[in-house]
Amino acid sequence: MVLGELVKLRPLEPSEADALWRWHNDPEVMRWMEDGYTEPLAVARKRLAERPGNSYGDVLYGIEVLADAKLIGLVRLRDTEPETGCSWLDVYLGEKEYWGRGYATDALRAMCRYGFEKMRLHKISLHVVTENHAAHHIYRKIGFVEEGRLRQVFRRDGRWFDQFTMGLLEGELR
Repeated sequence: MVLGELVKLRPLEPSEADALWRWHNDPEVMRWMEDGYTEPLAVARKRLAERPGNSYGDVLYGIEVLADAKLIGLVRLRDTEPETGCSWLDVYLGEKEYWGRGYATDALRAMCRYGFEKMRLHKISLHVVTENHAAHHIYRKIGFVEEGRLRQVFRRDGRWFDQFTMGLLEGELR
């Protein structure tokens, strides 16, 4: 368990697959994320139940609001390499009534702090669609910097969009 000021990051329970399935089928939640193919709820439940436990290479936590213990999203450090101390970050809030209230920022700070302090990471990277202004703002706010731009790699609504590659080095977290 990892504590922030507003949230607690904790392992997911198999019973929470219904919430994840609901979020993955909400076009507004998935607007700027790779959403893959739609799957039946039974498959989502099975996938979460059979997911291996967290490990150095892949840490997935649910974002839970401290005030009411409600699960509102996910945060993940994946593809972590001990040889380089580098990891990739994924995050989203599925409960829209919690958007714009500081929960994502707090979850990101807590997860990055965990990565640097507990996992001894040197660098955390992420991709963000250039048009996802809210996420881009949060990433910059906590210290991520743009390191590159991938041209036309994300498709939504019949249009192609660019993505920024952003990175945060140990000691840069704000």
